[in-house]
Amino acid sequence: MSAPPTRPAVIAFDLDGTLVDTAPDLLDTLDVILDEVGAPRLPREETRKMIGAGAKALVNRGLTAAGIDVAPPDFDKLYERFLEHYAAHIADSSAPFPGLVAALDELSARGHVLAVCTNKLEYLSRLLLDRLGLADRFAVIAGADTFPVYKPDAGHLIGTIERAGGSPQRALMVGDSMTDVLTAKNARVPVIVVPFGYTETPAAELGGDELIEHYDLLPEAVERLLRLGINNG
Repeated sequence: MSAPPTRPAVIAFDLDGTLVDTAPDLLDTLDVILDEVGAPRLPREETRKMIGAGAKALVNRGLTAAGIDVAPPDFDKLYERFLEHYAAHIADSSAPFPGLVAALDELSARGHVLAVCTNKLEYLSRLLLDRLGLADRFAVIAGADTFPVYKPDAGHLIGTIERAGGSPQRALMVGDSMTDVLTAKNARVPVIVVPFGYTETPAAELGGDELIEHYDLLPEAVERLLRLGINNG
């Protein structure tokens, strides 16, 4: 006889590299910026690992790796150019990871509240999820500029959870990077790690509470963590 479903929780997801493979459009846009400053394009296996801390960090890391040093005013212009181009091409090639939509459907059917906690700017996050037909699945979409702080600060995740109507004692995080794991630990929230995102550290070494290889495994991973006691009080 199977165990009864656990009480509902807030499930907060990272976006880039967790919900959606955004690398193609982000890195195509980085190539545009490198072209504009006359720098050589960088290998995708190198730039893919630069994703995860937000667009400004990606531009800075890309320029640094290409050996380009720009003054702050020039960097600001390049960053604005990046945002402009990326917004116009945000869903050209980006797509949800395999099994994601079915997993979200199953979690919602079990009564869980879904949210997004990302270091992507909020308007870009909403635009991307809307273009992919996913935005309405999430009670909250919280970006790097939604609160005064952002990941790995615990306040970003806690604020997301509370805005979704929950509490950290009844929540889980799903992410792909050390930033996500640190955020969850800072907020004292269990974290499930996926291995198909953007991280220099192997997913198995990030210190998550669960590691799943495919989204087909997510609903049961959620149930296992909830049965450990965080939602049974």
